[in-house]
Amino acid sequence: MRPKAYARAAVLTLTALLGAACAGPPDGPVESVSGQNRTSTTLQRAALEPGDVPGYEVSGDRSPDAARDAPIADRAACAPLAEVMGEAPDDRARATVSRGFGSRKTLGLAVSASLSAYSAPDAKHLITELRTALARCGNEFSTVLDGRRAAYRDVRAAPYAVKGDESVGWTASALVQGAPAPVHIVVVRQGATIVRFMAINLSGRAPATVTVPHEVADRQLDKLARTVKG
Repeated sequence: MRPKAYARAAVLTLTALLGAACAGPPDGPVESVSGQNRTSTTLQRAALEPGDVPGYEVSGDRSPDAARDAPIADRAACAPLAEVMGEAPDDRARATVSRGFGSRKTLGLAVSASLSAYSAPDAKHLITELRTALARCGNEFSTVLDGRRAAYRDVRAAPYAVKGDESVGWTASALVQGAPAPVHIVVVRQGATIVRFMAINLSGRAPATVTVPHEVADRQLDKLARTVKG
């Protein structure tokens, strides 16, 4: 699979493997960190584009008209972890814009980065919910999306040095259709914007661990800070 295909896979294949996908904006107003209305156009300007991250192919959102579903967890306590791997972090997101990145250097590395607009209280509450869910679902949990079941084992909080107001990250071994794959997820709050990074190796010879590349995370957060003020 070529890097461009991996970039698409970060947006599309993660849907099948992890329930992670991108979404177009829902109807209605979007609130920015400054309290002014922000449309998905602003999120699009803040999202990384081809050429922003050397060494990666970049792909964009699916059609805004595509179906937007959230993975369903087998236990209520694990719902925040399941939902954040869906097309939006949860149903409080006002708009979401996503990008996929395929590495030219690391065979099979696919990364997804998404920006979601929230109210400030909801953004803070999401981070708190994720931390609580991690403490309760450290052994394993499973999800169902469109009839596909995915199991997550060895779910562990994973410190990740990153910019932003606060963040939470974790690793897991995803078991989808009998094949294990290492997953790394980092969720960052920057003002009222939630930024999600997800990494997986799709080479078929997946290593024991995978890490969200800092060249993607740092550049995305820097661009967001330059684009969305307040």
